[in-house]
Order: sequence, then C-alpha cells, then structure tokens
Amino acid sequence: MRLCSFLHAGRAGYGVVTDDRVINISGVLGDRFPTLASLLAEDDFLGICTQAISHSSGLALTDIEQQAPIPNPGKIICVGLNYHDHMVETRHAPTQHPTLFARFADSQCAHGEPMLMPSVSTQFDFEAELAVVIGRGGRNIQQDAALDHVAGYSCYNDGSVRDWQIHTSQFLPGKNFPATGAFGPYLVTADEIPDPQDLAISCRLNGDTVQAARTSQMIHSVAQLIAYISRITPLSPGDVIVTGTPGGVGFARVPPLFMKDGDVVEVEIERVGVLQNRVIGEAAGAANTRTQHALPA
Repeated sequence: MRLCSFLHAGRAGYGVVTDDRVINISGVLGDRFPTLASLLAEDDFLGICTQAISHSSGLALTDIEQQAPIPNPGKIICVGLNYHDHMVETRHAPTQHPTLFARFADSQCAHGEPMLMPSVSTQFDFEAELAVVIGRGGRNIQQDAALDHVAGYSCYNDGSVRDWQIHTSQFLPGKNFPATGAFGPYLVTADEIPDPQDLAISCRLNGDTVQAARTSQMIHSVAQLIAYISRITPLSPGDVIVTGTPGGVGFARVPPLFMKDGDVVEVEIERVGVLQNRVIGEAAGAANTRTQHALPA
C-alpha cells in the first residue's frame, strides 16, 4: 500500500494512492487519527486503511498539493558514512558504531517541490537514501524484532550544503538549511518490502545516473540502526531514520559536481518509487519554497 500526506482546499489530509488518484481516508478517519503518523501507531493500521477505503472519496493527484509522507516528524535521525564506497571516497576511517546527526522538520520538502539551494553556498550536493518510517514506537528495541517497528519506507535526498558542513566536525550546519532535504513521494508499507537490504538505489541529475548501489552494501543494516538509535532515544510513530548514501556524491568527484539552479534531481529506490525535485536558487525561489513547480515528464 502507498500512503501520502497532502493539502487539498487548504486542509491537511492523508490517503491511499492508487494509480493517478488518492483515496482520502482522512475524511473518515481524521477525527480518530488526525495525522498519518497517528494512524501508523496502530498495529492494524493496514486493516484500518483497507476498511476506510470503501467509505472514502477519491481525489486526483493533480488536485492535491503533495507533502512529505510525514510532514512534521518528531525526530529525523540521519546516518552518515553507512556505505563502504562512500566511506572510502570521503577518506573517513571505519567506525564501530553508526555516525548519526539530526535534521529538523522544516529542512524538508516534498516530491515535486523545489529543493532550495542556499544563497550563501555554491556546494549543494545530492545524496540518495532510503528513509525508514517508524510505526510501532519503542525504547531498547532488539535487533531481531526491529523490522516489526517499521511502518514503511520512502525515498530521501539528503541534500548537503558542503561548504557549511565542513565548517566544523559536526554535520548539522550543512544539513538543516530550509528545503534542502527532499522526502517522498509516498510511504510504501513494510509488507510490500520484506527485505530492506535488497533494494537497488540510485540518483540521477538531469537524467544522468550519478549514484547506483544496493542497500545490501550498507555497513549498518536497517535493523541494526533501529536497535542502536532506540538505545539512545525512544522511537515514536512517524519518526524517520535516513539510512545513509552510497558513493558517487558530487564533492568527491574530480572535478566536483554540485546541484545548481534549474537542475532536476531524482532518487529512485526499487519497489519504493521515484522522488523528483527541481533545484531553485534561494535568491530566485525563497518566496515560493512551499509551491510545487512543474517537472519534466
């Protein structure tokens, strides 16, 4: 099942995506579950969705303003250096434990919205990543049960403002400019992806493939990440774990390859979908960061 969050006629909602339509299940479930994250907290959320479909109206995808699958996650925990080839290209030494940093919710944008290149930077980089959305929360989750806590998966472009990221050893400055991390297009429920470590993942910039790998190349698996992170902080429904990018990022290339105003960037993950965004320079696009822009077919 594919789930999405959206705005329609000025109201927030969520629904089930079928072909070119969204079944607006929030119309019948909204009083009980005001957000998609609150619905994902239910162990039988798939059954609840299925029952709601027959009582819900449909909307054309062209009539909604798509939001990130979880528009305001309580936590966005990102993982750095989680693919061997990316660790090698960045000349970092292997570490025993995951490298973690946080994103803020307002640093995200949705599928079809512009990724905003900061006016203070000339080094806006792409990073294709698998996003994990938590359903059942918990603390000190055991690794062998960790995938039972996953509601679903999505695509993420963990856009990096490299010249700010290297100001210090901390990644946070380069990861939290507004609308620099793209998330979507949908949440694909975990029952459709029994093994998140067996997915092709790629990034295209203006149609050219710049990253290509498989999630089996992760150093720390999805289950390991959930277990480790949940020892630090309780995971809650709707929390997002962004699992790291493979090699091929722009700053490690010779010469470097960075995103620029007018570029179109796509993250594709097998069985999950294609996340597509146009890059807009902040001087040109700052006033319209929440407005969808037409993208090429």
